Amino acid sequence: MSALLPPQHTVFIAADLDTVSMSLKLPPERVLTLRQQIVDLLSRQKAPASQILKLLGTMAAAIIAIPLVLHYVKNIHFTTKTGDEVFFDGNGDAVAAYNIINLQIFSDHLYKLEKVGRIDPWASQGKEIVIDVNAVIWNEHYTQIPTSVCSKSCTMGHRKIVNPGKPPCCFDCVPCSTGEIANETDSANCLMCPEDQWTTDTHDKCIEKDIEFLSYEEPLGKFLAGIAVTFFLMTLSVLLIFIKYKDTPIVKANNRSLSYFLLLSLMFCFLCTLLFIGYPLKLTCTFQQPVFGIIFSICISSVLAKTVTVIIAFKATKPESIIKKRARLLTPKIITVTCPLIQVIICTVWLIVSCPFPYLNAKSNHRRIIAECNEGSKVFFYVMLGYTGSLAIMSFIVAFLARKLPGSFNEAKHITFSLLIFVSVWILFIPAYLSTQGKYTTAVEIFAILSSSAALLGCIFFGRCYIILIRPEKNNKDHLRGKDGLRNKIYSNN
Repeated sequence: MSALLPPQHTVFIAADLDTVSMSLKLPPERVLTLRQQIVDLLSRQKAPASQILKLLGTMAAAIIAIPLVLHYVKNIHFTTKTGDEVFFDGNGDAVAAYNIINLQIFSDHLYKLEKVGRIDPWASQGKEIVIDVNAVIWNEHYTQIPTSVCSKSCTMGHRKIVNPGKPPCCFDCVPCSTGEIANETDSANCLMCPEDQWTTDTHDKCIEKDIEFLSYEEPLGKFLAGIAVTFFLMTLSVLLIFIKYKDTPIVKANNRSLSYFLLLSLMFCFLCTLLFIGYPLKLTCTFQQPVFGIIFSICISSVLAKTVTVIIAFKATKPESIIKKRARLLTPKIITVTCPLIQVIICTVWLIVSCPFPYLNAKSNHRRIIAECNEGSKVFFYVMLGYTGSLAIMSFIVAFLARKLPGSFNEAKHITFSLLIFVSVWILFIPAYLSTQGKYTTAVEIFAILSSSAALLGCIFFGRCYIILIRPEKNNKDHLRGKDGLRNKIYSNN
């Protein structure tokens, strides 16, 4: 057996490795690694030294020849006997014509390789790839050409969510959230619509929001306006009837001037509801709530004055006493001036401190903008309502205590019932007002104004009109005296 490779040859081969590495442009750290591996190999090698030298020499020659071979092969360009050109493109890929073969497997487990197309780089533009789709037989699970993608493109109105741990081409498509759109396919993010716009049902574009308010053109607005005008005309008719029959006992009973004043204030109550209908303007928003509060306080003050007049008249022991005369003259005036004056002060401070204004509310409802009147200060609004309610409750208590006073036409009974309806309406108004929004909030307040005003009109005055027009024989002093023979103390001196 030949001797092992001597150390000097090992050094020679290791040194020759530097020449190879320079040809291949190997990095220094890679050269060191290879040198150490060769030394380790030779130290353990049992083969003859001549064979090892021959093997290493062949490897070194091949390694050195690789760049030279690539240089010449890359520039090859010739034509075969069949007329096909052979060459490599800039990427080192062979440019050649290829047949497209479809592997067709049949139910009897036989198969056939069918040519269904051709790739020809020398063909005219647009015809480099030709496939006969009708000749292709797909797997039985597919009824049409299968797609070679992990996930289909996200349509408009959806955004992509990449699945962790999967390739970027694998993702889920989720719809855009409320108020957001995606107007491109494969959108990574959804865009928020401006405050005055909303999305379509498909979330692919933003559209202008509809503006909502209680208008005269819609059925609800027409209905409420018609009811208000109807009650206004009815109140005007009652006033004209009272003026025509002003000298009859039933009109003179319980302060005739207060009846006129109450009817006039009721007329304005019905008319003030028209301020709530239509597009909110600066003028209408400024005055609709204060006007409503002041007129209602005038109505309730008149009712309270009429009730107090009844009580004072019956409680006066001497018919011609000074107390009775002063009470009958001063009490109604004091009540009808003082009580509304407090409401006027509240509303004046309200207008100075925080005046109501028109407001386009785009936050309460996502799909439409609500044109409404902002009260400016909720505190003043509820103070105004609270004062009106307190005045009504006080009037109801006074009328309730006076309901059993003698007289066949004791007006306190009718006032009690009207105020019971009035208070009930406004107690129910609060939760209904707070639970609605938009034009229905306005409609609820208009309904409360109309129904409570109609209760005062019907309960206090319709009975009198019935006697004046239908039963005139009862419109006399004897009927007003009652069966107990007590003289009615309130109809005189009106």
